[in-house]
Amino acid sequence: MNKFLKEFKDRGFYYQCTADDELSKLLDKEKIKAYIGFDCTAGSLHVGSLLQIMCLRLLQKHGHQPIVLIGGGTTRIGDPSGKNKTRKILSESEIEKNIKNIQNILKNYLNSDNEKIKPIFVNNYSWLKNLNYISFLRDIGKHFTINKMLTFDSVKTRLEREQSLSYMEFNYMILQAYDFLELNKKHNCVLQLGGSDQWGNIVNGVELLKRYSDKIAFGLTTPLITLATGAKMGKTETGAVWLDKQFLSPYDYWQFWRNSDDRDVIKFLNYFTDLSIDEIEKIKDKEINELKILLANEATKMLHGKEEAINCEKAAQEAFSENSTGINLPSIKLKKDNFKNHINILDLVILSKLEKSKSEIRRLIKGKAVKINNEIISDDKMNIDQKYFKDNFLKLSLGKKRHAKIELI
Repeated sequence: MNKFLKEFKDRGFYYQCTADDELSKLLDKEKIKAYIGFDCTAGSLHVGSLLQIMCLRLLQKHGHQPIVLIGGGTTRIGDPSGKNKTRKILSESEIEKNIKNIQNILKNYLNSDNEKIKPIFVNNYSWLKNLNYISFLRDIGKHFTINKMLTFDSVKTRLEREQSLSYMEFNYMILQAYDFLELNKKHNCVLQLGGSDQWGNIVNGVELLKRYSDKIAFGLTTPLITLATGAKMGKTETGAVWLDKQFLSPYDYWQFWRNSDDRDVIKFLNYFTDLSIDEIEKIKDKEINELKILLANEATKMLHGKEEAINCEKAAQEAFSENSTGINLPSIKLKKDNFKNHINILDLVILSKLEKSKSEIRRLIKGKAVKINNEIISDDKMNIDQKYFKDNFLKLSLGKKRHAKIELI
């Protein structure tokens, strides 16, 4: 088996391929261009997209050139895959801002120095914006049958649940297939990768290429990741785990990996770090907390840099110390003007974003799990005034794992 495909499978990336043997032979013969698409519905990607990013890194590792398709056009339509309602339509300026932010995130992960493997960034709006509807239906639409389109999960699931599916969304799979055709024409792209929920869209593109130009192309998908707890990857109780530090601090990102379920750690070391499979095999029986710290450091280093990863580990060590001041924790700024002499403990916790529900905070206080400067808070009506702020900040703790530095400015 080809080395890229072998590592792809050994790391657990593999779910399905349109033609394994033929793709393996092609990869043995030549270096190829392969693409993954990212729609720009938010100002940042989150860890739910991270496995796809790791696929791009793996392509580069084996000498292949990744194409990153940013869906400036398809974002204006909305992919129904895995959705139970129509996506909110963004403004032009929002989409453009999101595209720039997402490109900057991806540049943290990808090698842009080597000309042979540096990522090619494309925006499908460049070819979708000027499509002639009649010509598109005649030249491209004729290759798709409604019968087959209705069998794809993205469509079938919505219809079975009797949830509305707009004609606009129904067209998404045709536009994604057309993207593959355009990338093949412009860049000789022969492989599309994506999550398993994209299988129908990917197969459409492979088949369109064959019917339209008689060219052979391939599709390769990764499994959809759920945590050992059953939760969807990328989502937590406090919200999405963003890859942009404007949305989530490096410390909180580090903590996400540090707090991984024991059952997920080895899998995540294979998925989300550059450690070799042999290295992971050698260390897999080490103490679980040591492995979690390794995972957090490697994942954070990849996104935010080595120095930031070291600082996050130091901050975590200090935060969990009963005697720590919390000085190295990420800061949440509180304006003195808005402080008005004091603030209720419930409001302070909500401001910190450590917890969103006042009833849950009350429960934590009752269980002696809320602390200010390492001192237990026992009254949910307690007001926190300036005497608690030493050197203009205080340490807020919820249980053993959640800590924040509240700073007066």
